[in-house]
Amino acid sequence: MPFSRPPRVAGEAAAIADVLASGAIVGGGALTRRAHALLETMMGSGKALLTASGTSALEMACLLLDLKHGDEVIVPSFTFSSCANAVALRGAVPVFVDIRADTLNLDEDLIEDAVTSRTRAIMPVHYAGVSAEMSAIMEVAGRRGLAVIEDAAQGINSRYRDAPLGSLGTLAAFSFHGSKNISCGEGGALMINDPELAERAEILWEKGTNRSSFIRGDVDKYTWIDIGSSFLPSEVTAALLVCQLEQSQAITDQRRAAWHRYHDGLAEMEVEGLLRRPHVPQDCDANGHIYGILMPSADARNAALAALKEHGVSATFHYVPLHSAPAGQRLGRAHGALRVTDDVSGRLLRLPLYADIQPVEQDYVVACLQTVCRAVRSL
Repeated sequence: MPFSRPPRVAGEAAAIADVLASGAIVGGGALTRRAHALLETMMGSGKALLTASGTSALEMACLLLDLKHGDEVIVPSFTFSSCANAVALRGAVPVFVDIRADTLNLDEDLIEDAVTSRTRAIMPVHYAGVSAEMSAIMEVAGRRGLAVIEDAAQGINSRYRDAPLGSLGTLAAFSFHGSKNISCGEGGALMINDPELAERAEILWEKGTNRSSFIRGDVDKYTWIDIGSSFLPSEVTAALLVCQLEQSQAITDQRRAAWHRYHDGLAEMEVEGLLRRPHVPQDCDANGHIYGILMPSADARNAALAALKEHGVSATFHYVPLHSAPAGQRLGRAHGALRVTDDVSGRLLRLPLYADIQPVEQDYVVACLQTVCRAVRSL
């Protein structure tokens, strides 16, 4: 049983064939604009720009904020390296802060104490598609004059207090990698929610030129006017993404249903103390991106992973904390003791989850876990 499988929807092959037949495969065309419109409608506001990856979107966000050498950005240590890389590439310092024990998101109560005179932004990560506590984060950011970059790589179609993830921060990054709920293989998007940044974002996106303004007829020629890079993907990628975005609610409904099947099936094992199920706060509407359980110990987790593999189940762990990674120790700094991060990173076990996973497959995973967890109870 695979751990992950990209969703497939009707019309993808035909959409890609149409682009190839047209010869209009260069990025920034009609399908890119269609994807932008779909994302902007989903968010309810803001400007969307497709990127080659979620990583590219984060890098573009840090470029857009003019992060410089010595600046600081508060990030959780329990996340992927792309968050810290985007900061470090600008010469700034990722400041690693601990996570909450329930949602595994950035602990909002620790942020204020991590702010210094060099702090420029906060980068909350919506882990597993469950929102960080954005009201508290935005309050601190507003009071301290900081930007907020939402890492919503896992958060498409999730909501916080009825607001879509990706619509709350100054900027937000989505990923459409093959492992994500909505996928075009490799791809991403940057949401610009501060109107004052929209014009410059378009320039950075187009290699530092005003080409987009030229295409719209706003200027009579285009030229290099700012720093930038080639962030936009091809129309082939956009064609696949448009098909997925148009079916995103149906895909999300499938993921949520699968998430809840696991949640119901593992309830008794949680009562027995064999594992801890994931927690979704009442004001969060998650998208079923990850179903991760916490085992009693790191040894129990590792034994469970090995035993599940013997049963043909491709389960896995998640991040090695960034603050303890070689690059994290060299390029960033930890704020305080990151006890929760260190603890849960050794105990987390993620179960197979994809849109078309079948109930019988999930029943098999649950049955295997019952056998495995009881066998490793003493570890």
